[in-house]
Amino acid sequence: MAELATIARPYAEALFKAAGADAAGACAWLDELAAVAVNDQLRQFADNPKFSAEQVFGVITGVLKSALPTIGQNFLRTVLENGRLTALPEVASQFRALVNAQQGTSDAVVYSAFDIDAAALAELASVLEKRFGRKLHLQVQLQPDLIGGVRVVVGDEVLDTSVKARLEQMKVALTA
Repeated sequence: MAELATIARPYAEALFKAAGADAAGACAWLDELAAVAVNDQLRQFADNPKFSAEQVFGVITGVLKSALPTIGQNFLRTVLENGRLTALPEVASQFRALVNAQQGTSDAVVYSAFDIDAAALAELASVLEKRFGRKLHLQVQLQPDLIGGVRVVVGDEVLDTSVKARLEQMKVALTA
């Protein structure tokens, strides 16, 4: 959805410049806003002309787990006044990409068949950081159909050490 990315880019860049040294801290509240913004009922409420942007602002801030800093409040008001609530998840994604580029880090999604405890995750993080050559922010998602092992996605790079992938490789080798 290129149009949404085009709409989100100026908001992400402006917030990145405004956040300055606290850009990493802004990621937390921006991700929380993006999670709230995907709610269909909230979008219907925001799209209803009977309700003002300030009323929508009150509902969103009331739902958040933590209070927004002043910069977050101003940012949310601007997004709502311009009718860009649907672009908020994409803004958060682009903002995180800007912060990662500044810090020389990347986001990584680790798909695992089973829960990974904190010690194993820390060990996996150090191995993956050596493999990919940069600091990684890991997010774990369960995917039971992997059977065992992990599948790691960092941007457009994929490292698949799952049992499912190995079985697929064996299947291809046997049928070739």
